Amino acid sequence: MIYFSRIASCIVLLFILSSDFASGKTLTEKAVYAERKSLYLKTSALTGVPWSVIAGCDQYARNIASFKRSGKTDIPLISLNFSKKAWTGLLNPDENDDDPKTIAFFGGAGKDGNGDGKASLENPEDRLFAFAERIAEFGPGEQNYRIAIWDIYRRGKAVDLIEDYARLFEAFNSTDLYSHAFPLPLRSNYDYKSTWGERRGWGGLRIHEGTDLFANYGTPVRATAYGIVEMIGWNKYGGWRLGIRDIQGNYHYFAHLNGYAPHIRKGSITKPGQEIGYVGSSGYGPKGTQGKFPPHLHYGIYRDNGRTEFSFDPYPVLRVWEKQEKAAKH
Repeated sequence: MIYFSRIASCIVLLFILSSDFASGKTLTEKAVYAERKSLYLKTSALTGVPWSVIAGCDQYARNIASFKRSGKTDIPLISLNFSKKAWTGLLNPDENDDDPKTIAFFGGAGKDGNGDGKASLENPEDRLFAFAERIAEFGPGEQNYRIAIWDIYRRGKAVDLIEDYARLFEAFNSTDLYSHAFPLPLRSNYDYKSTWGERRGWGGLRIHEGTDLFANYGTPVRATAYGIVEMIGWNKYGGWRLGIRDIQGNYHYFAHLNGYAPHIRKGSITKPGQEIGYVGSSGYGPKGTQGKFPPHLHYGIYRDNGRTEFSFDPYPVLRVWEKQEKAAKH
């Protein structure tokens, strides 16, 4: 099980680090983000579906596709896709059909989104338009969009994640939300090493699903990504803890806190470097238990792969974020 988790960790790390190493965005990368948003806005104008909802669906598809694109760096402009049969129609004898009329006759999903008279599965604009049209069929409004997304993915978690992504895109009015920050201020007194996978015995034998960053009581804890607070409150293992879901589907887990920053609650939107809480030693007992171990931040990352969620070693990305932040100060 640990062997599988380490393999999955490598795939996820490549996905996260690909965006972090590109923190000094090239003109090409900036152009991709700009073109994506332009397509979202155009498709929204044509279908009436909010651009943020369309972007959220595409981001979900991009996140899931990342598990199938291990080692590849050519990320498509638009990740929403269809099978050939779904696109052209189940009974269509021509799987490469791009005629909107015959595709419609055979009940295919394919649409002409760019007005060139063809419904091409290879054209990202056509795919985006066809997907948005399917959502639009369920009618306007947040509840109808949720029903439409559930009908497409048949997974409640997908509905919630896409709704979160849409909120982030709308809040920051941007499609470039991949930056990260180290969870503790560089000026603070801290120390950490790789502890993921080590054995833990309190409450039953288990593995340590994170990295412990030792620091003084009250040291500010910072959000590591653009995200939404998905969970907050007490847990007998993690004490006062907090979880943030980012745009790539990663769940950032902060535990053993001494308290939360003002105005942080479930549903709050965060950005990299924002203060969210303070280092403590809470946990390993009933609500309010403190001091069973030295003060530290337990930081973990979990990833959704479209079927389940799993933990992976955060130590490598912590080192990268720390190094990047140090370099940015010089």
